Amino acid sequence: MHKQFNVLSAKRALQLVVATGLFLVNIQANAQTTTSHSPYSKFGLGQMREDLLPQTRSMGGISSAIRYQSGLPILNVGNPASYSAFSRTIMEVGLYGNATELSRPGVKDNTADFAFSHLAIGIPLSQRFGGLAFGLMPYSDVGYNQTSREKIGNLVYNVSSKGEGGINKAFFGYGVSPIKGLSVGANIGFLFGELTDIDLVSFPTDPSMLNTRYNETRLIRGATYDYGVQYSKAIGKKLNLTVGYTGSLNNTITNKTSSFIKRTEPSTDPDFQNIPLDTVSSITGLSRKINLPLKHTVGFTLSKGYNWMVGADFKYADWSNFQTRAGEAQLGKNYGFAVGGQIKPDPTSFRYWNIVDYRLGFRYDKTPVKYNNNNIDDMAVTVGLGLPLPETNFGLTFSRINISAEFGQRGSLSNNLVRERYINFNLGFTLNDTWFRRRSYD
Repeated sequence: MHKQFNVLSAKRALQLVVATGLFLVNIQANAQTTTSHSPYSKFGLGQMREDLLPQTRSMGGISSAIRYQSGLPILNVGNPASYSAFSRTIMEVGLYGNATELSRPGVKDNTADFAFSHLAIGIPLSQRFGGLAFGLMPYSDVGYNQTSREKIGNLVYNVSSKGEGGINKAFFGYGVSPIKGLSVGANIGFLFGELTDIDLVSFPTDPSMLNTRYNETRLIRGATYDYGVQYSKAIGKKLNLTVGYTGSLNNTITNKTSSFIKRTEPSTDPDFQNIPLDTVSSITGLSRKINLPLKHTVGFTLSKGYNWMVGADFKYADWSNFQTRAGEAQLGKNYGFAVGGQIKPDPTSFRYWNIVDYRLGFRYDKTPVKYNNNNIDDMAVTVGLGLPLPETNFGLTFSRINISAEFGQRGSLSNNLVRERYINFNLGFTLNDTWFRRRSYD
C-alpha cells in the first residue's frame, strides 16, 4: 500500500511547470528582457547565478557535500561527484522569479521578472560505473538602467546607461565512486550568450542638438571545466557525515565585441525617438580571450536518514586576472560562506504536512565588485519547502515540487552606493523514475 494525498499528480505538475516555463520564455524572448535588475551587474560578466537548484538554494546554497536529500539521491550540479549516487533517472525542470527594490537617499524603484530557469537530467549507469548528467542553466545576467543630468555652462544634457542580456551554460558531467565512501566527478560546460551595453547622450532643452548613441555587444563563447570530490562515512548507526570539495580549472573563454556610435534625431514622440541619422564609428568582431577565476568550495553535511540534514560551505574565487573593459574597475577576490539545513517532522506519518521537507539557510558573499572604493557585500536568508507528490509505478517513481525564496540585500545606502533589496523565487519539479530498467516481462 502506498500513501495517497490530495495533491497534484506528478504528470500534472510536470505539465504545469513546463507549460508555464515555455509561456514565460516566449514572453521574455519577445520583450528581450533580462531577469537581473542589479546596478552591480554592469561589472564583469554580470550577476552570477551559480550551479544551484531550488532544493539547495533554500538551504543557503550549500552544495559541495550534498549527495542525498530526504533519503533520495539528488541531482547536485554544484558537485558532479554526487552523480555516482544515482539509483534512478532524475529529471529537474524549474522557473525563476525576482522582485527587486533599488534605493538611494530619497529615491526608490521597484521591478519584477519571471523566466524559465533550468532543465537537467541525471542518469544512473551502474553501481560500478556511476552516473552522468546533462542540462541547461543560466550562468549570468546583465540588467541595469541609470540616468544622470549633466551641465556645461548653460548646456544641459542627459547621460543614460543601460545593459541587458545573459549567458547560458549547457553542461555534461560524470561521477563515479572508485572506492567505498569516496566519489569523484567532473562537469564540462559550454557558455553562450550576448551582453549588450548602451550609452545615450541627449539634449532635452535644445531640440536642435543631435543625440549620440553608443552600443556595445559582447558575444560570449567558450568551454568550462569543473571537478568535485566527496567522502561519506557513517557515524554510529543513525548519522552520516559527508565532506566535499569543488573547484574549477583555469578556464578561458572568447569575448567577441561589436560596437558602433551613431548620431540620432531627437523627438518628443516616443515612437520616433533615437532614429539613426549616420554612423560615426563601427567596429565588428573584435575578439579577445577572457580568463575566468579559479574557484574553490569546501563544505560538509551531517544527516540522519530521512529526518534532517545540516551543513555549511566556504568558498573562494579570485577575479583579479579577469580582463575588464576599458574604464571599468578591476575586479577583486570573492569570499563567502553558507549554512543551512532541512527537517522532515515525521517520515512515517500519513499526515501530509508531516512528510514535507522544511528548509532554512543563510549566506554571505564579499563579491569581487568594488564601487566608489567600497566592497559590495551580498547576504540573504533563504527558506523553502519540498512538497512530495503521490508515489506511482508501484512505488518506483518519486516526485517532488521544490520551492525556495531568498530574501537578500546587496550594497548599502552609505558612501554613495545603491542598496538593492531582492526576493528571488525558484520553483522546481523533480522526478525520480526507473526509465532505463530492463523489464523481466511484458
